[in-house]
Amino acid sequence: MQPTTDDLPLIEFESVSVMRGETVALQDVSLRIGLGEHVAILGPNGCGKSTLIKTITRECYPLVREGSSVRILGRDRWNVFELRALLGIVSSDLMATCTRDVTGHDIALSGFFSSIGIWPHQEVTPEMHQKADRALEMLEIAHLADRCTDEMSSGEARRVLLARALVHEPRALILDEPSTALDLFAQHELRRIFRKLAQSGIGIVMVTHHLSDLIPEIDRVVLMDRGRIAADGLKQDVLVAPKLSALFGLPLELSKRDGYYNLW
Repeated sequence: MQPTTDDLPLIEFESVSVMRGETVALQDVSLRIGLGEHVAILGPNGCGKSTLIKTITRECYPLVREGSSVRILGRDRWNVFELRALLGIVSSDLMATCTRDVTGHDIALSGFFSSIGIWPHQEVTPEMHQKADRALEMLEIAHLADRCTDEMSSGEARRVLLARALVHEPRALILDEPSTALDLFAQHELRRIFRKLAQSGIGIVMVTHHLSDLIPEIDRVVLMDRGRIAADGLKQDVLVAPKLSALFGLPLELSKRDGYYNLW
């Protein structure tokens, strides 16, 4: 019997290197993340975090080398649209496209089509409408269903994009710099929602350079530095001042409160 996606790890990278133009963005990265894990990938800007995510989502491809491989849910080849139906993706790139006259409900619906908003050629079923409504309700933003994105705050728009990522009931959420451009209140509300989702059982892979983004449910941290993995392990073992000082290149002190970490 063939294994189902439930039986397979989310990702398996073996000696993966990726070029972005003339720059080596990832260098000999080996990484395995299980389905259902809550993992943070942490590092300074330019360390390769976003390239790692784009390699998972098939926006970037690794160099072809002996011994190098990328498997997503046990497969090394995917139809990109089939893969996106299994991954819920929220990124700053998507956020930049939510600037036109589209309602919250239509943004959520567009997750079924990997678009932003609904277009005339797309066939929307009653079941899709129901799932979009449920996603908005779960994220406590049903009141945004009829509001256009250009009338929303950045925090509201980010949560609508999260609903878009959830409508097709993905196997995992991929979050790329989720708190970018949000004020303190919006950051707090978004982290509360992330905790709710993590506690529901969905896997979360969060890429960030903000330590305060790490919700208590994230128990594994991967540190990235100049395209390589600098550390990978349990949060309490990886998030220590000497390692973070070396990673960010300045002396740092670490504090912890209510399951959250902060740097000083």
